Amino acid sequence: MKIAPEGRPFISFFAVITAISLLAGGILAFPLPFILTLFMVYFFRDPERTVPEGENIFVSPADGRVIQIHNIQEQQSIKDDTIEISIFMSPFNVHVNRAPCSGVVEAVVHTPGRFLSAFKPEASLQNENIAMTLNGDNGRLLVRQVAGFLARRAVCRVKPGDALTKGQRYGLIKFSSRLDVYLPKDTEINVKLGDKVKAGETILGSIGTGRITA
Repeated sequence: MKIAPEGRPFISFFAVITAISLLAGGILAFPLPFILTLFMVYFFRDPERTVPEGENIFVSPADGRVIQIHNIQEQQSIKDDTIEISIFMSPFNVHVNRAPCSGVVEAVVHTPGRFLSAFKPEASLQNENIAMTLNGDNGRLLVRQVAGFLARRAVCRVKPGDALTKGQRYGLIKFSSRLDVYLPKDTEINVKLGDKVKAGETILGSIGTGRITA
């Protein structure tokens, strides 16, 4: 099983605690730290994904459930009308984030903030977040990794000037959290509220008459 590199310190820490508990406390002290070690392995898993082929499509940048779809004028970077899709990630989802389309990273902006529940609409802008602006063939879009009540840190592995391909890993958020993606206003949306999506696999929407191959 592939593990996100950011998870190795957590796994190693709990593995050491498990060994110490077994040696110092015996079999009765072993189960809890061992279960926590297994959970860390499970949480930081990074499975391979089959990225859909086809032109003019946007794939989900995160695993989770769609909690918001609406039209909004994005003010931070794009400064134009967009369609915002918000995805909530529970502790049981894969937390590795992937590029929704191919393009060049224009900007990566870290904004300190609060740690409200990721379900709340105001969490998008008030919570700690990292916003990545991506310039692709179908225009500019923004992906915002939002920290939640439990998730206190997002990791963005790219910097301005880096080129990403559709579905490529670019970061993750530690523990339950939220991700907002702002798509071009003429995107034909392919998901609805409550849908479960997978990073790099689920098609969020498309532009024009580009052929989609799932």
